Amino acid sequence: MTQQPQNTAARRLVETLVVNGIDRVFCVPGESYLAVLDALADVRDRIEVIACRHEAGAANMAEAYGKLTGKPGVCMVTRGPGATHASIGVHTAHQDSTPMILFVGQIALADRGRGAFQEVDYREVFGGLAKWATEIESPERTVEVVERAFATALQGRMGPVVIALPEDILHADGGPAPVRPVTPAKAALDPAFVKAVRDRLAGAERPLLVLGGSGWSEEAAAAIGDWAERIGLPVALSFRRKDLLSNDRSNYAGDLGLGPNPKLIQRVKDADLIIAVGARLGENPTLGYTLLDRERTAGTLIHIHPGPEELGRVWPTLIGATANCSLAALALSAIEPGRDWKAQAQAAHADYEAFIQPVQVTGAVNMSEVIRHLAEVLPADAILTNGAGNFAAWLHRFHRHRAMHTQLAPTSGAMGYGYPAAVAAKSVHPDRDVICIAGDGDYLMTGQELATAVQYGINTVTVVVDNGTYGTIRMHQETHYPGAQRTIATDLKNPDFVKYAEAFGAFGVRCERTEDFPAALAAARNAGRPALVHLITSAEDIAPNRTITGLRSK
Repeated sequence: MTQQPQNTAARRLVETLVVNGIDRVFCVPGESYLAVLDALADVRDRIEVIACRHEAGAANMAEAYGKLTGKPGVCMVTRGPGATHASIGVHTAHQDSTPMILFVGQIALADRGRGAFQEVDYREVFGGLAKWATEIESPERTVEVVERAFATALQGRMGPVVIALPEDILHADGGPAPVRPVTPAKAALDPAFVKAVRDRLAGAERPLLVLGGSGWSEEAAAAIGDWAERIGLPVALSFRRKDLLSNDRSNYAGDLGLGPNPKLIQRVKDADLIIAVGARLGENPTLGYTLLDRERTAGTLIHIHPGPEELGRVWPTLIGATANCSLAALALSAIEPGRDWKAQAQAAHADYEAFIQPVQVTGAVNMSEVIRHLAEVLPADAILTNGAGNFAAWLHRFHRHRAMHTQLAPTSGAMGYGYPAAVAAKSVHPDRDVICIAGDGDYLMTGQELATAVQYGINTVTVVVDNGTYGTIRMHQETHYPGAQRTIATDLKNPDFVKYAEAFGAFGVRCERTEDFPAALAAARNAGRPALVHLITSAEDIAPNRTITGLRSK
């Protein structure tokens, strides 16, 4: 056997991960990057390698890790189908502004362009999904490329990077070793801009603060939360960013997303000044770009975002600035506008409180009561995860988030996200409760990662909300194509999820009534192993105040 260089590109890559504080890698192993796996074997005491059952699960775990820690989540997959399976996590990281690095094994450089086994041009495939997609072509530049990946993922609007690893270069000399961790550059607000915000705020009668995006520190979120509460500035949180501030704050007005409070919608429309920090103000927070008006935003919107490309992308601004969310929040929290809006804040929070009161349903399980029970019994630092589907509307409306880093949910609307996210979260915080709320169709897209949880002793709790249908799509079919026999491709034949969980070695319990849920949840939390609550719900109760018709006659 040919003697291999001691400091190969594969080893330099792993050294760079160690230097930058990466403590776990989510992967599906592949022959195309065996050299990297071998290098990881030498740092088991510093990097835990979690082998997953599908690349989509691994990529979603890495994305959730990035959301939760602020460090790039690292995923490793093999070439071709491994990479395309993982693309869902890259798309979510892009939409959600999450730092992430996907390493993809690649054919040998010498075989490029031949249509080799599983050959893919990753620059082309991921060019529109990632902030940067590249391939290491010179082994001695490995550290340079990986360090640039860290900087790219973390600077400006955070996002994913994809690096292809030709298998032949991984064995070559890797060049210089990493010296220090990457320190991302962060833009701050110009003092003149802060003064302009103060002047505009001082003259506003109906101001509103909207927070969203990524890159928030707990210190900065607390500072701007305390400031806004002290001056009575109503605050709304963007789509699936409900954990940026405690929902119990006296000025909290609710979240902007799917199915928002009608009174919050009116408050946004009536605002004569909107200060948006971090939020992109994209399709979901603006109700399909209908909530805001371009003519009005030109005179009422102050937009602060870490990515300059987002400023003026859709909405003209009164004034805008490129800045890191945390640095911007700390600067704004020093403003003294010389007045307050406490009566408006009190009214906004009262509207929020009224909106989250339980609602009536037709079935035996009332999801508004189920979700409210979670807030009553779980610690403030419990992490709630979900994928996509109308089941999530119950969670987002009725659960009170009281601490940062307690919500993991895809703004990309990716089904199957919730369970891998829960596995990642529980692996990072084994001492915290991690509850995944999943729809039946949603869960089975990545439910096989229950095997990963059992293998590594990652004791997640999952509530599978089973209504036997792709309910969101059926609801849209009935809305847009009404009439007998027009629904199609939405009925589901589900397994017995209790038996499913038990087949993996997990705990399972079935629940069919609201009053039985507290005991089922307690049993799952105390199981001492991964657990699943199979919650049977009626498809007629598809979402708060929304029903699917015609099911009783079936």
